[in-house]
Amino acid sequence: MTDSRPYIFELPMKVRDYEVDVEGIVNNAVYLHYLEHTRHEFCEWAGLSFRQMHESGIDPVLSKVEIEYKHPLGLGDRMVSKLRLGRKGAQFVFEQDIYKENGAPVVKAKVFVACLENGRLSRGERLAEAFAKWL
Repeated sequence: MTDSRPYIFELPMKVRDYEVDVEGIVNNAVYLHYLEHTRHEFCEWAGLSFRQMHESGIDPVLSKVEIEYKHPLGLGDRMVSKLRLGRKGAQFVFEQDIYKENGAPVVKAKVFVACLENGRLSRGERLAEAFAKWL
């Protein structure tokens, strides 16, 4: 899962109180929210929000997530969520990593996204055009 290509987007974040469990660490499922938030912010930064995509008949949907938990986050920890974008066949592949402020790896993930256009599975060519400079 190692890639030497540079990240194309980074999003700083901070752990909020409602994201930790009784042990004081971030619940494993919350990391999926961090990854999703990063993808949504990337899309908006790249000029195409999820609302705009949906209104034009494009709906990106998850098809698979591979995630490795490296180091837990706790209340108030600051992190940076980073991503790269690629394609594998018709799917978009987001390689997403989260690092603590000190550079320690927190999560390494690969998120596979399929594209529905007007409710039907497609090759995602319209979305690929919009993200061409990052693919």
